[in-house]
Amino acid sequence: MTTRALFLDRDGTINHDPGYIKDPAQVVILFGVSEGIRKLKEQYGFKIIVVSNQAGISKGLMAHADVVNVNAKINELLSSEGASIDAFYYCPFHPDIDPPEKTICRKPSPFMIVQAAEEHKISLSGSYMIGDKASDVECGLNAGVKSILLHGPSFDNEISTLHNLGKKPNFVAANFKDACDFIIKDLSGGN
Repeated sequence: MTTRALFLDRDGTINHDPGYIKDPAQVVILFGVSEGIRKLKEQYGFKIIVVSNQAGISKGLMAHADVVNVNAKINELLSSEGASIDAFYYCPFHPDIDPPEKTICRKPSPFMIVQAAEEHKISLSGSYMIGDKASDVECGLNAGVKSILLHGPSFDNEISTLHNLGKKPNFVAANFKDACDFIIKDLSGGN
């Protein structure tokens, strides 16, 4: 059996996004995330993999250790609810600061998803991406996975960006639970 994965953006998708979060004490898991992850892992065998842009490192606003500590806190909070992330991938670079050969990992590039797929033996055709930004949807589409856009604070801008690029998500979800319900329905061949 091939392994499928749920690729997730981090800030604004799994946890509340206060902007360049570096203090683990600020981590707040969003509604439905623990339940959705637990269900997709336990009942449907998904690997749960985070792919996030963390340009705050390149901008000098945080260190690699801050990202690692926030990731650990996210997993600690999820574990208390019977859920967990299998792997975290992040791109610390930004095109305004770093050369193109370094920013290749940055979403909307599919680099992190492709890397995770190779390392975890994941079938991309059976996988999904959930995020709250146009770059998350683009990243998923570029990697060949079904992509879901969460309805967040910048939703209108994100949809407009995608429209201008001639791209659209496979599904638009009101929240994380809604996104997981879509995936489960999609797996069973429902529309």
